[in-house]
Amino acid sequence: MEKIYKKLSFLLVLVVFAAACKKDIAKEQEAANPLHPRIFDILREFSGAQIIDEGDTAKFTGIEITPADKATISWMVNNVEVSKEKKFSFAPTSGGEYTIKLKVAYNGDSSVRSTKVLVNPSTYTFKPYTQISMTYLTQDGSAANINFANVTHVAYKIGLVSPEGDLDTSPGEVGQKAREIVARAHIAGVPVIMGISGRLSGIDGWAIYETNDFGTAIRDAAKRTKLVGLIKAYVAAKHMDGVDIMMTDINSGNADANIAAIVPFANELKAALPANSILTLTATVNYMHWSYPGDLSAFSWINVHAFEDNIHIGPDAPVGQSSSYDFMVSGAAVWTNFHLPANKLVIGIPAFGLRYNALNSNGNNESWGSYDYMTYKDILAVDPTAAGKEFTDKSGAGGVYYNGVPLVEKKATYIKATGFKGAYLWAGDYDATDANSLMRTIYTKQQ
Repeated sequence: MEKIYKKLSFLLVLVVFAAACKKDIAKEQEAANPLHPRIFDILREFSGAQIIDEGDTAKFTGIEITPADKATISWMVNNVEVSKEKKFSFAPTSGGEYTIKLKVAYNGDSSVRSTKVLVNPSTYTFKPYTQISMTYLTQDGSAANINFANVTHVAYKIGLVSPEGDLDTSPGEVGQKAREIVARAHIAGVPVIMGISGRLSGIDGWAIYETNDFGTAIRDAAKRTKLVGLIKAYVAAKHMDGVDIMMTDINSGNADANIAAIVPFANELKAALPANSILTLTATVNYMHWSYPGDLSAFSWINVHAFEDNIHIGPDAPVGQSSSYDFMVSGAAVWTNFHLPANKLVIGIPAFGLRYNALNSNGNNESWGSYDYMTYKDILAVDPTAAGKEFTDKSGAGGVYYNGVPLVEKKATYIKATGFKGAYLWAGDYDATDANSLMRTIYTKQQ
């Protein structure tokens, strides 16, 4: 029995000694190879900006850290520490853009994750302006295409109308583009208008030949009411400030009936929207202007598509500037002479050019398929000096004709001097974002 006791005592001493050695080894290993603190973003809450409305909460609850029981945690909002807990919820009391930063530290080392929370304010005041300077984005546009210091209004062509009266707004959901545009605009004191249309032809935003999608929907009372409900719901959900009915379905045999249906549609839509909503119409200056009804009182103003004269396209058409100063002046006069006073009209300026890819033996455009369009920013990419001109031969067999800064300055000066309500640029996402920006030129000349 005594031998057994001695043997157990000896084993116990060995166990205690081994445990002590293990502790010492662990300390030595930790001292020589300290654990670097790490942040695991399980729910990818730091992968992109969160966009919320004032009164909502941005949550950061899917975070794991190592070493879990030793690292210190610091949550910061705009570099001010607000929490030391592993999970964090941010409930802002005002609109704005906030930087959320998580710092995890251990043994002298640290890891940091950072992201933005964009908060759409619940109340906002629109900034004052002398004349409207509106950027009009296509469905491919985003907030990155807008310098809010250079605009008074933003229109976003995000609603595609089907013949059944349905409304496709899916492009605005990609990357929360629609929500971001509205939030950033409202923070800057800029209203956002939802643009709606039928199918458009491409860069120039013109109607497609013999399509009647939009017209079919608004000519039918039941479909019209359905469409109004969908527009009302989208405007409310995205906190937009109004709607623009873009000229559409005017290039078909049903054009007269399509245009005639715009006014009853506008009246119904105006009644459905909040009382202070903006309601506008983008209209053409070609012969179809005669089809617009005499009573356009439902609209806050009319956007006049005073570019593209259509005499420089087609087989054997002479090459040249299709969006000239003279064409804009005459197009605007169509509306002041026959429809509305200048102070109810916002005049369009293009941010794209007409490119000739093949010429015939006469030096004219070869065929219907030998021309296309280039965005202004793409023109600048092939010719960095293009901003100061309105033609470049750097692309296409017959070059590209477009509106550069000098021509836009001349147009914007005329628009202001003659008492028009303002100007819009189609399309804002075609524009440059630096000193060559056409939108910047418009704003500078009008404010």
